[in-house]
Amino acid sequence: METVLGKFMWADLTVDDAIGLRDFYCAVGGWTWEAVAMGDYDDYIMKNANGDVVSGICHHRGVNNKIPPHWINYLTVASVNESATNCEKSGGKLIDGPRKMGEDVYLLIQDPAGAYIALYGKP
Repeated sequence: METVLGKFMWADLTVDDAIGLRDFYCAVGGWTWEAVAMGDYDDYIMKNANGDVVSGICHHRGVNNKIPPHWINYLTVASVNESATNCEKSGGKLIDGPRKMGEDVYLLIQDPAGAYIALYGKP
């Protein structure tokens, strides 16, 4: 699958009550879920009625303890490191990461208005 730069490619939600929010979105959005083992607990991949993966719902603990309770969109970029530098030069903040995901990395940032977004791509 080809990655298109500058496109939202994923969204996830990190909250204290991941099970409750998982069940909420199943009820209101018609989603189903699949568990993702995180050691002593599970996070969740959410799927639409066709079985397509659409998002994630995660517990606010472990590796996700710095992530705020918001839907976070992931924006594809050519270089996460370069985008991180430009983020700070442009008045944004680096919040968490970068973290490895396969051969790529992602980094949570906060823009100058206070909104959160994750940058995803090559280091």
